[in-house]
Amino acid sequence: MQPSERLRHHLTSENLWLYILSLASKKPVYAYALRKEIKKRFGFEPSLVMLYLVLPRLELAGFIKSEMKGRRKYYRITEKGREELEKGKSEIKKVMGLI
Repeated sequence: MQPSERLRHHLTSENLWLYILSLASKKPVYAYALRKEIKKRFGFEPSLVMLYLVLPRLELAGFIKSEMKGRRKYYRITEKGREELEKGKSEIKKVMGLI
């Protein structure tokens, strides 16, 4: 794997929480639609398994909150999640400024 490919992997799949929080900050989302929206907006498609691993962790940490609507579980960002999203974006900007 080329260094640029590794970087893309680290910035996308390994930091899936950034993309989830970003989308959940705009409107409540559910896993299947979240996967499609990530592909559409950010150009990569995480596996459903990965989403189903990350979403409960984000909820356990208090960054998102879930709510059942019919058969779907929707996730929305919390205030703590908004703060963490801003910290993540700030870190990325800081690193970009150093390069």
